[in-house]
Amino acid sequence: MAIRKSGGKAQIAGTNPEPGQQSLAAGFMETLGTVVFAVLFAVLVRTFAYEPFNIPSGSMIPTLLVGDYLFVSKFSYGYSRHSLPFSLPLIKGRIFESIPERGDVAVFKLPTDNQTDYIKRIIGLPGDKIQVIRGVLHINETPVRRRRITDFRRQGDSGRFTASPQFRETLPNRVVYQILERLGDSGPLDNTDIFHVPKGHYFAMGDNRDNSQDSRVLDMVGFIPAENLVGRAEILFFSTNGSARIWEIWKWPFTVRYKRLFNTIE
Repeated sequence: MAIRKSGGKAQIAGTNPEPGQQSLAAGFMETLGTVVFAVLFAVLVRTFAYEPFNIPSGSMIPTLLVGDYLFVSKFSYGYSRHSLPFSLPLIKGRIFESIPERGDVAVFKLPTDNQTDYIKRIIGLPGDKIQVIRGVLHINETPVRRRRITDFRRQGDSGRFTASPQFRETLPNRVVYQILERLGDSGPLDNTDIFHVPKGHYFAMGDNRDNSQDSRVLDMVGFIPAENLVGRAEILFFSTNGSARIWEIWKWPFTVRYKRLFNTIE
């Protein structure tokens, strides 16, 4: 290692960086620390508080539309391994568990693969008997009250408007929401056997009743284990109709559904 003299004292060459180098190194470390902190904070928020999701399909129309972006509260039902990134198996069962309420719009991991995120409405609780008869939902052998309201109109990809029969459904705990019966009361899932919801499981259905693969389809979804619940959908923070391509920046402002922004989900 080379040495040199400075002011009569011997110094090891290269051991004292220039002020500019010190400033650059300090700035880099400060930036790196900020980035690491921001990433850790984001992971903690997504894991234990709120996680954003977007809606890719129409199974929850009219409550949720394709292109909606929403926040899901991760603490609503407690935590399981599916609360963690990549469903890391660090939690056994559920901790700090809270029971979902009938009518909650919930995100869960698809029971048949434990990977795919699904969003549906919780209809049946453990021990319930669920059945659909001529389109009418029955809970514990009692028909759920529903009332026909104005048809739901929406614009398709071709630009044409279509109308679907719409009903206001009221659950036994007085939770009220809208459902669609696009095929009337004669769709393939409008007449079912009785589903006995097992202990520790839930039964979920989409609000777009004739266009929803949900707990009525046992071999694809079926009953939802409590462990598979991810959280409760709380608020819509953004919504776009998707009519503009990613590079058509000038069209972006006209694709936003401004009336849906920051609406609570019921």
